[in-house]
Amino acid sequence: MNTLLKIQNISKIYSSEKKLVEALKGVTFNIYEKEIFGLLGVNGAGKTTLSSIIATLLKKTAGDILYKEKSIFHQLISFRKILGFCPQMQNLDMDFNIDESLYLVGRYYSMTKKEIELRREFLLDQFDLKRYRKFNLHSLSGGYRQRFLIARSVMHDPKIIIMDEPTVGLDPKLRRHLWKFILDLKAEGKTIILTTHYLDEADILSDRICVIDQGSIKAIDKPSVLKQKWNHENLEDLFLELIKEKNNE
Repeated sequence: MNTLLKIQNISKIYSSEKKLVEALKGVTFNIYEKEIFGLLGVNGAGKTTLSSIIATLLKKTAGDILYKEKSIFHQLISFRKILGFCPQMQNLDMDFNIDESLYLVGRYYSMTKKEIELRREFLLDQFDLKRYRKFNLHSLSGGYRQRFLIARSVMHDPKIIIMDEPTVGLDPKLRRHLWKFILDLKAEGKTIILTTHYLDEADILSDRICVIDQGSIKAIDKPSVLKQKWNHENLEDLFLELIKEKNNE
């Protein structure tokens, strides 16, 4: 597989008057083209910090991330054009309806009106949002807001999509619907970085997973390979063993 991103010795230290917290400790790995890459870890493990640094929303303390052998931090504008970000918190502007919101995103990325119209119609159909297109976002259910968030993150047809807990708090039926949307994006040739607490979700969707604990990588490979290596039938048992090993060191 072709390497898309090279994460090289990324460290992040948060400081306050009383102490320093090392959220990431020299994390290194590659992300390949057209894969779903699952980031797993307990709360505070460093996965959201890492995804935010990749998204250029958070400054690193040390290390680098390369795209086409050049630092993304030296090509911020061009890198952000090929990046989509679906946040865990629903940062919605409730004054606009779905049509207006997607239009504004398109204009932000310098799409022409014709490009916006075509892309918007495609996404409204793909995410089953056409009947709600004139609804203000505050009137949508949580599930449809989440569909909109994913649609918004891919409005400019990005090459890389970061999804931070995209199905958190949703019922099982809606989670399965969103899984299909994520797999459809992969089928379109997108690379997806998926941060999730749901181990069944990671097992089903991810081509590879990366288990992070206390800022360090504990394991990274295909779910099937890791389960075989640690002799576990499911990802949850494997995850708990990896975290237990770390806490017992």
